[in-house]
Amino acid sequence: MCTVAALCTVAACTTGPSLENRGEVTAPPGDSHHLTIGSAGFTESDLLAQMYAQLLNQAGYRTSLITVANRELYEPALESGQIDVVPEYAATLADWLNAKTHGADAKPVGSPDLDATMKALRDLAAPRGLTVLPPGRAVDQNAFAVSGAYARQHHLKTLGDLGAAKLKVRIAAGDECVQRPYCAPGLKKVYGIDVTGVDPKGVGTTQAKKAVQDGRDQMVLTTTTDATLDQFGLVLLADDRHLQNADYVVPVVNRSRAGGAGVAKALAGLNDVLTTADLADMNRQVDSWRRLPADVARTYLKDKGLLK
Repeated sequence: MCTVAALCTVAACTTGPSLENRGEVTAPPGDSHHLTIGSAGFTESDLLAQMYAQLLNQAGYRTSLITVANRELYEPALESGQIDVVPEYAATLADWLNAKTHGADAKPVGSPDLDATMKALRDLAAPRGLTVLPPGRAVDQNAFAVSGAYARQHHLKTLGDLGAAKLKVRIAAGDECVQRPYCAPGLKKVYGIDVTGVDPKGVGTTQAKKAVQDGRDQMVLTTTTDATLDQFGLVLLADDRHLQNADYVVPVVNRSRAGGAGVAKALAGLNDVLTTADLADMNRQVDSWRRLPADVARTYLKDKGLLK
């Protein structure tokens, strides 16, 4: 794996075609046969990058992988062609590019509406020389979990059920939950949940999960692909009124090097099979069973008939 320093520095990275230089953006998409796949350095990103690389290798491309754990570094590198393909999350990247383009105070463009989010993302990505490939079925978004015993006692399967139950709920989460619209304010507004406070133990941390397991808190903020919930006896409550943004997994490519039909075709099969539950299971194999991401990715792709 290459290091961040080997890739670029913030000052040294170019940012791809300027917004005024449309010629590079509208030129025919390229099809380089040696592609660099980027990973953001956490388990799920490593797994997705490995699956992309293995599928592209099978399609006749030569690939190398690089880990750059900071979006402020890897996104400019994607624009400049130092990285060719990166697994991303639709709503998060849309809001990030929107802030980069229009300023930190710009109104968010990511939303629970996948179609609207993808349109906003593609509109922001295209002037930067980036192509956003179609999203698949897998989504990694904020989610809320309660103990299995608590869910059974109060007949809870969804966040709507929790709101209707009129229970007082303290949430184990990060400090920002107090003001973020997807967290305490949204739970109150969208679901009518009586949030009595936020226990600042972080998002999906062991301490946060144990606080819910032990009954000190009633709910924990985590993600839909959290692989360790069952270890703490926790279950997710479905976001039945779509509070969370559409953070579906999407491959993002440098148009001039990887925007051709070959890359899109090689990765398309993954969209048809990869689910949120699949990602959670693969995360578990790496994080809990200590398997290598490359091995987990290969086994999954072979089991799904995508890799020979």
